[in-house]
Amino acid sequence: MNADVLSNCLEQAIPIVREAGKLLHDRVCSSSIQEKGKTDFVTAVDTAVQYFIRERLQKLNSSIQFMGEEQDNSSIEPDRLTWILDPVDGTTNLIHGFRHSAISLAMAEGEQVLFGVVYDPFSEELFTAQRGHGAFCNHKPIHVSDVQTLSDSLCSVGTNPGSREQADAAFRRMRAVYDHCHDIRRIGAASIELCYVASGRLDGYLEHGLRPWDFAAGKLILEEAGGKLTDFCGSAPFLYADRSDIMASNGHIHADLRFLI
Repeated sequence: MNADVLSNCLEQAIPIVREAGKLLHDRVCSSSIQEKGKTDFVTAVDTAVQYFIRERLQKLNSSIQFMGEEQDNSSIEPDRLTWILDPVDGTTNLIHGFRHSAISLAMAEGEQVLFGVVYDPFSEELFTAQRGHGAFCNHKPIHVSDVQTLSDSLCSVGTNPGSREQADAAFRRMRAVYDHCHDIRRIGAASIELCYVASGRLDGYLEHGLRPWDFAAGKLILEEAGGKLTDFCGSAPFLYADRSDIMASNGHIHADLRFLI
């Protein structure tokens, strides 16, 4: 896909995501809950947002595949153009009225994310990036922090409550980072946390067992803002892997984070 066509897709996707964001304010639908697992939930908002966005994206271009959290994605062909959607990143936050949830939408081809959109309707912040064109929040350029050392950093460490068998390891990582930085934060929505690193509000973020829709858009936004994202071993995570362990930073503290974990 050439740059002009890609830019046009991005411009068309943004108002669709913004419109879908209104659904996250519906407290009745967010209280309609089904359990996918003991700590993994889906609300009527999740399914409504996914249906709304999928239908409109397919009208734009029906030849582009669609991967969404609330569907079977077994037929996805990784080498083809693919929309990757998390309709509500931070569903548990939404259920509890903890106003940190976002819609995360990316377009990818193979292992390369071409553009990403993360919209938090509660803060009314729209984070966007197109590969090679920088990263933005509400159309203003953003960049990672210039913090040089872990000892001067503010970091976020995720717990992934859906993988509680790894809780001991997750909290050991959290303690290790906590002992070497200013403090720890935990938002509960990977896409937002990646965008906060991209905009310099956080200096680092790590979490185990993330799905592609959790980090696809945030990955590009972070990288276009000058940051770095790898797995815990320092390699690029596979975009279409079932689960990935993610370590994100402003780049300067990346080696120190990797050493700790």
